[in-house]
Amino acid sequence: MNNPDVRNGQALRAMAQEMLEELETNILHFWSTRMCRPGEPVPGRISGYGEEIPGEPLGAVMVSRMLWAFSAAYRVLRRESYLECASRMKQELEEKFIDQEYGGVYWSVDSEGRPLDTKKQIYALGFAIYGLSEYARATGDSSATGLAADLYRDIEKYSADPVRNGYFEALSRDWKPLGDVRLSEKDANEHKTMNTHLHIIEPYANLYRVWPDEGLRERILNLLDIFSEKIMDPSTGHLRLFFDDDWNNRHEIVSYGHDIEASWLIDEAAHVAGGDALREKYLPVVKQIADAASEGYIPGGGMIYEFHGETGAVDADRHWWVQAETVVGYLNLYQLTGDEKALGIAEDVWKFIRTRISDREGGEWFWSLKADGTPDRTNDKAGFWKCPYHNSRMCLEVIERNDLNLNN
Repeated sequence: MNNPDVRNGQALRAMAQEMLEELETNILHFWSTRMCRPGEPVPGRISGYGEEIPGEPLGAVMVSRMLWAFSAAYRVLRRESYLECASRMKQELEEKFIDQEYGGVYWSVDSEGRPLDTKKQIYALGFAIYGLSEYARATGDSSATGLAADLYRDIEKYSADPVRNGYFEALSRDWKPLGDVRLSEKDANEHKTMNTHLHIIEPYANLYRVWPDEGLRERILNLLDIFSEKIMDPSTGHLRLFFDDDWNNRHEIVSYGHDIEASWLIDEAAHVAGGDALREKYLPVVKQIADAASEGYIPGGGMIYEFHGETGAVDADRHWWVQAETVVGYLNLYQLTGDEKALGIAEDVWKFIRTRISDREGGEWFWSLKADGTPDRTNDKAGFWKCPYHNSRMCLEVIERNDLNLNN
């Protein structure tokens, strides 16, 4: 076959068919049968060996990501079982996590559904918006849109920095400053982070699809400028991760997965907020970030995790979410530019996922492939940070971008 467009189109369609099977029979099957059982509480954690750990707290991020994943799957695939799980997660979020007194969402609840950690981590509010807006997209439910819009207003009222721009990382239950604003123990205790800004622009763009408010659009445009002018390092193309209040870079760390994820989420936000013209404006930024991320790509071996510039240390583990975002990011770059090298990376990393990351026996994906080549079972299959979001989204992005006729 001499026509590369035809060859590439056929290869992408085959990849989409493979991802449809992976999504339904492995990823969502695991989450629907283990984490969304009718009449039973949502477990807080399943170990890397597949064992449910009783008494574990339930995190807002996991519930919101499950809400997003099952809503998106229902929107694309129209399976009633996916709608049932999406509706269950909307109920969990609304009844257990929404703070009826002060607004926002709690970070966690205990295994009985009582508030546990009541801080307002803006990252968690972002994912609640993402899940609720996707549910509204899938179902037309105006109550989900209303909840998402309320959370957007909470972020803008309490987290937005009116002087130096951007968003603060976390506040107390009643929106007061906190001494420790870290998202997790591995993160630096800085007031502004790339990660939270990434997961604000992502849900804001999704909310705009169902609630085209002009004020929301202006905030998306502002976030696009923040990424291009403050977060991206123009000399390297990598995203800087941690900042003080005045946007001074505080640590020299490269996160390859966040680089490639941001490249396509920036493109998506530009497209949603401003169409092709705005997309064209940010294309150089998208390309520069994606090109920088490729420094972490190992042909045949996926995308490594991090590089610490201050020490020279490399974390060469291949985390599940990094691989998923790598596929979408380079497929997006190929579709934007026709760069066949980018398409080759997407295809190669998908092959790596199928053979080394996907757990076809135990269900779902391993947390990572460790640097020594063995799967990581010490970290969760499901839990606070292990959710059906990155991998489900990868599958759904590829399926939608290839316009599969899903009714056949």
